[in-house]
Amino acid sequence: MTTVTKLAVTGMTCGHCVSAVTNELKGVPDVQDVSVELHAGETSLVRVISRLPLAEAPLRDAVDEAGYDVADVEVLENAVAAESAAQAPGRQATRSLPIIQS
Repeated sequence: MTTVTKLAVTGMTCGHCVSAVTNELKGVPDVQDVSVELHAGETSLVRVISRLPLAEAPLRDAVDEAGYDVADVEVLENAVAAESAAQAPGRQATRSLPIIQS
């Protein structure tokens, strides 16, 4: 099972900010990967990938250590299956073939 923990992080403005947050979060035990969707000066989305759900406190502490604040936390357990199910209708619609009348 894969878990994605989504962190809404405020205060990030540049690539250095992304690097600092990424490095701190990768130092948290059981974190497998980190990706950041930077929204300079706004709330950025940070995805933390792990095998099992992680405790929230170490993630908040890591972001705080990097110099930023966590505004919100969302945990998606079995994330691959959940994201696949959510994307299924869109994939289905794009594979529909038009009906050609002769």
